[in-house]
Amino acid sequence: MMNGVSKPSTEAKNGIKGGRSGLFKNSGSTGACIGEKIIDKIRRSTKMKRPFYSFEYFPPKTEPGVMNLYSRMDRMVAKFEPLFVDITWGTGGSTAKLTLEISKNVQNYCATDVLMHLTCTNMPKGEVKDALDKAKEAGIRNILALRGDPPQGQDEWEQCDKGFALALDLVKFIREEYGDYFGIAVAGYPEGHIEAKNLEEDVKFLKMKVDAGADFIMTQLFYDVDLFLDFVKRCRAAGITVPILPGVMPINNYNAFKRMIAYTKASVPKKILKDLEPLKNNDAMVKAYGIELGIKICRQILASGIPGVHFYTLNLEKSVTKILSGLGLAFLPSKKVRTLPWKRSCASRRQKEDVRPIFWANRPYSYLSRTVSWDEFPNGRWGNSTSPAYGELYDYHLMGLKVANVRDRRRMWGDELKSELDVFAKFVDYIDGKIPRLPWCETGILLETLPLKRRLTTINQCGFLTINSQPRVNGAPSSDNVVGWGGPDGYVYQKAYIEFFASLERIKALQKLASRPEYKTLSYHAVNVKGEQFSNYSNQNAVNAVTWGVFPGREVIQPTVVDMASFRVWKDEAFALWISQWRSIYARESKPWSIIQKIHDEYYLCNIVENDFVKGDLTKFMDELAAITSSSLKSEEDKKEKS
Repeated sequence: MMNGVSKPSTEAKNGIKGGRSGLFKNSGSTGACIGEKIIDKIRRSTKMKRPFYSFEYFPPKTEPGVMNLYSRMDRMVAKFEPLFVDITWGTGGSTAKLTLEISKNVQNYCATDVLMHLTCTNMPKGEVKDALDKAKEAGIRNILALRGDPPQGQDEWEQCDKGFALALDLVKFIREEYGDYFGIAVAGYPEGHIEAKNLEEDVKFLKMKVDAGADFIMTQLFYDVDLFLDFVKRCRAAGITVPILPGVMPINNYNAFKRMIAYTKASVPKKILKDLEPLKNNDAMVKAYGIELGIKICRQILASGIPGVHFYTLNLEKSVTKILSGLGLAFLPSKKVRTLPWKRSCASRRQKEDVRPIFWANRPYSYLSRTVSWDEFPNGRWGNSTSPAYGELYDYHLMGLKVANVRDRRRMWGDELKSELDVFAKFVDYIDGKIPRLPWCETGILLETLPLKRRLTTINQCGFLTINSQPRVNGAPSSDNVVGWGGPDGYVYQKAYIEFFASLERIKALQKLASRPEYKTLSYHAVNVKGEQFSNYSNQNAVNAVTWGVFPGREVIQPTVVDMASFRVWKDEAFALWISQWRSIYARESKPWSIIQKIHDEYYLCNIVENDFVKGDLTKFMDELAAITSSSLKSEEDKKEKS
């Protein structure tokens, strides 16, 4: 029992080093999360007669553009769960490094598989192999093999020295060098490639690419569905049996649409051109028409028996998502209930993972990044993790996904701070939805937190700066739209949980209140940046299940735990965010800078679990604690006024 302040051990100070065999062992490997072949996912969806869709993105030219793309992909993947996403490859490898980086990050952290483009343009065989080696090292399993377009400023395509002449050569090379590791897609052209003699010759060449090892075909964009369906018939007649995915590009802007069809030579039905003519100077009306047209095209495609659609998003979000909503594909029945309380990674190495510490609930990408090199992942039980081998802590690790620029952070968290009360107010603003995020919370508050909103506001006003919480749940149906997860006909349970930063005075008040008999079922653990602790746990490495579910014919699943060893690791990250994301937006030694530094140096990070999930009342405890603190604050203010 640690009822006083204890000094940290060396292990607790470091928090992110070390390891143990088995579950948490860090093997020193590259840490790549190996993905799944897309062809296997296509076959599975087709067998289930479940329509699917996928999204294409291209690497932006600027760093802010890349950050915006990550945020957009994150939203679209989380909400719509595409079968896969593909990332384009700039002409002659101009975006090679960025394409690989984006592909790796999406593969590892956005819970979907990636199809990475690779072209022959200006790519000698050695550079192609290097790109494929890096893709394999990153865990990427799928390649779209393309010849590519001529470089900018060049009218005709030319084979480079020691390079490949055709996509066919690239497909053969991948199969010869990497066997069956990569799933390979190739391009198909519903009206024939612009350099082909005719469509019949182009289909014959497509058959050669499939015979060389291509697993499926993705077509160039088109607006005439009849031409696409005729192309599919021609392919089947030629003996091509692999899936053919239609490429659909929503019309967002009239001039961009005209440029694209001029570039691709795609035929456009006269009716579409006629419909667009009176709208062409009104972007909003063009976009609305494009959405309706996209819905019509996709319906015709799916009605013909084609199992899925591939969207060329042009890095835009609204048109594609509105088309999916119009098709009724945006909220498929299986997507209403989560598999687990947290979003699962698509990486095959993590498919059996079903237990995580609760601390990273609002920073899931950080958790994925810091555990990416584990040999195995917790399944069934968290285990006795006396020293989890979490990866190193980086201030701006993980693709800068949620790190806004200084201007945006100042707008959210304040240009000027006059006292700690101004910091309290920013936490209240987050709870009220006035600002979109905090350094510890990458999105707005969750639906299950909404009933706690009023109490959380009061608590934050009193200096308990909350960053994570969940309500008590006693046997809710697993189908519940808010707290449900897992399979059908089950029941889910949660212990009430709250996590916050607070001053030493507030932690001492908490400790005193928690010692009362009516709060004997509470467990708490508070630690500061130095590692000094207050706790009523008798075991410093205790593991406390805070979420579990009971389902027919299965063992009890406990996907979320409070693990003391992991909490000491998390506290390093949590305190570091005060500095890297908040203090960094102010001038050194300025008043706001000093306020954030003081909080970092003097506050404690505390988690509380109400172990009685049937009758326990953590909200009553926090209300009483807030009242005590509020009274103390008022007394201090009165003393200041008198003096």
